[in-house]
Amino acid sequence: MPTGTNIRTYFDGQWHDGDIAVMKAADHGMWLGSNVFDGARYAHGLTPDLDKHCARVNASAAALMVTPTVSPEEMVAIVHDGLRAYPEDAAVYIRPMYWGIDGGMAAIVPKEGGDTGFAISLEEIPMAPTGFTTTLSRTRFRRPVMEDAVVNAKAACLYPNNARMLAEARARGFGNALVADALGNVAEAATANVFAVRDGEVFTPVPNGTFLAGITRARHIANMRAEGIAVHECVMSFADFEAADEVFLSGNMMKVTPVSAFEERQYQPGPLTERVREMYWDWAQSDGTRP
Repeated sequence: MPTGTNIRTYFDGQWHDGDIAVMKAADHGMWLGSNVFDGARYAHGLTPDLDKHCARVNASAAALMVTPTVSPEEMVAIVHDGLRAYPEDAAVYIRPMYWGIDGGMAAIVPKEGGDTGFAISLEEIPMAPTGFTTTLSRTRFRRPVMEDAVVNAKAACLYPNNARMLAEARARGFGNALVADALGNVAEAATANVFAVRDGEVFTPVPNGTFLAGITRARHIANMRAEGIAVHECVMSFADFEAADEVFLSGNMMKVTPVSAFEERQYQPGPLTERVREMYWDWAQSDGTRP
């Protein structure tokens, strides 16, 4: 069952209504996991940073040795064309995807120069309601390192690890998990990047090759620094989050999600978190990226 509703699918050079089949049983991506995707948003009639998400899905494909076949500029135009079927007040999740079709070396490596599957899924998924917050737990599962996994890509094969983090947190009554890297330092949440606020300054785990430092994360950092807010990318411990005044998550799906608890530590959604949300949509409006 799909996550969203009112789905449209771009495949084989055209838009189709509905959630259509796009992959065959013998495709490399079907049985050997050479699948990558990215996620962007259409909300308030805007597609913030869509070009960067389209560029990143191409970089992710290359990281899995799958040849990208659609330029970011072409992808943006295709997405904007598909979005014209939705009303301006719709909230749509935009997901471009690649996968390997032909197998090469020992079937394991995607064939160099072989066929590549490409599709885009548009799904209506609402933005979080006003006042929504989440909670964080610890998890025994950790982020992998580059020597173990393709952590330099938004690859589908990474997500079962995220899923077990999230399932463990949910089983304990929490909404998400705060996740460590191999050294035990905080990396991110199970589904998003994470920020902590203390004494009016903002702290976030430094990118260390174990997690994707997200496009929305970078946008928040740029917006905050432009407003004169001190933002530190640094090594962070769980104690740093226990001592924080505010904590919030950053991701494409919801942009900003206030955190109301980390294990026993309780927080109130604070003014800086709300200001980050306001700055994001102010920037998006001024950028004017519309279908």
